Formats: sequence, structure tokens, C-alpha cells
Amino acid sequence: MDKVVASATAAVADVPDGASLAVGGFGLSGVPNVLIDALHAAGPGGLSVVSNNCGVDGGGLGILLEAGQIVRVTGSYIGDNKTFARKYLAGEVEVELIPQGTLAERLRAGGCGIPAFYTPAGVGTPVAEGGLPWRYAADGSVAVQSPAKEVRDFDGTPYVLERGIRTDFALVRARRGDRHGNLVFGKASRNFNPLAAMAGRVTVAEVEELVDALEPDEVHLPGVFVQRVVELTPEQAAAKGIEKRTVRA
Repeated sequence: MDKVVASATAAVADVPDGASLAVGGFGLSGVPNVLIDALHAAGPGGLSVVSNNCGVDGGGLGILLEAGQIVRVTGSYIGDNKTFARKYLAGEVEVELIPQGTLAERLRAGGCGIPAFYTPAGVGTPVAEGGLPWRYAADGSVAVQSPAKEVRDFDGTPYVLERGIRTDFALVRARRGDRHGNLVFGKASRNFNPLAAMAGRVTVAEVEELVDALEPDEVHLPGVFVQRVVELTPEQAAAKGIEKRTVRA
């Protein structure tokens, strides 16, 4: 099946208000910026996003956040995004912070049809016991907090139950892709992209290079997880930012 879509605009045109999205990327690496920009232009609101972090100020998911299109974030890092931190503390966005490895496995499990799993990560902390502030009220009090999770003993070791994640859509970026949706990711940009792609019911991939067919041995993510492919222009493919420049004087 040929899954190539003519443009990023067309690829995200049916994302409605209130949709949930899994989005690949880590910092500025492997972020599907072209699809995010198209979603920003389309203007759906009330979005719930699952991603390691929520972009940076003025970039990536930070664009949707600043525009008020995101109401909930499931991730593992707020980081240096001042807009994200301000909106969270002001009660303008709900945030579920979870351990990074748990986030990765929740996405993978959801994509594999596994509803839940047990992990030792978070046992004995508010991750398992509840009480983490998900959303603040305008006066600074906690309006919504995380619930306690089931903890079970296996061979003398306690484990906490975590749910797999499924989302309505997923947005990812790949270095190469073919018309069947098979994807290859470039080095560190693989990060959360395959996992986010697996979790989405409708997954859209922007690819820096489009080929007719990839060799099976080089495929990082099978096309069964991808429904739409958007080919980037050379300019779009080359636009890769650096989050923190470290240079000598």
C-alpha cells in the first residue's frame, strides 16, 4: 500500500479538538517539527500529548503549548521550557510526570497490545503512592493529584502496576522511509520515535528521504505501525537546531 500523503497539512487535517497524540523526539533531536507546525496552523485545541518533553520555548511542541492548544502532557521532563513550567504552575496545563524508562515501556506496551505491566521503578515514591500534583489551581493549591497505584510482590520484590499507552494519533520523524511506511531513524534521533509510532492508532511520519522500498534488514520500525508518510523538502530535512551550544572561546 502506498501511504504517502501529499503534504503535512493534509496528513494532520483530521486531528480533531480533544485528540491525544504521542510525539517522538528528545530535546531537539528527532522532533517532527514540520508536522507540529502543520498542526499548529490547523488549530485543533484541547490536545493531550504524550512525549518525553514538551519541546522548547518557541520550538517543537512548545509552539502548540504557547498557542494554548495543549491541555495535558504526559512526559518525564519539563526541563528548560519556561512556558511549560509557567503554564503548569499556573494551572493552565495538566502534567503527568513519570520515570523516563516507564514512559518508554508504557508506549511500547500500548503499541504491542499489552494493557499493563509491573515495574520496580517508582516503588516507595509518590509515583506509586500517589499525591504528585497533576494540575494546580489558580491560587497555587493542588487541584488534581495522581492516584495511588497497585503494588504487588514478586519473589520478595515489590513492583508497581503501570498502564500501557494508546493515543489517537502519533507524530514521528525518520531519516528514511518508504512508501509502505517502513522507517529508518538516524542515530540519536531514534529516541522515542519508534515507541511513539507504535502507540498511535493513526501514525504520521515525516521522512527526510523517501524511497520506493527499504531492505528488510535495515528497517527500524515496520510499516504496520505507520499509516501516513510525508516527504520533507531538502530545506525541511536540513533544518535541525542545537538546543545548547557548547563551544570554546
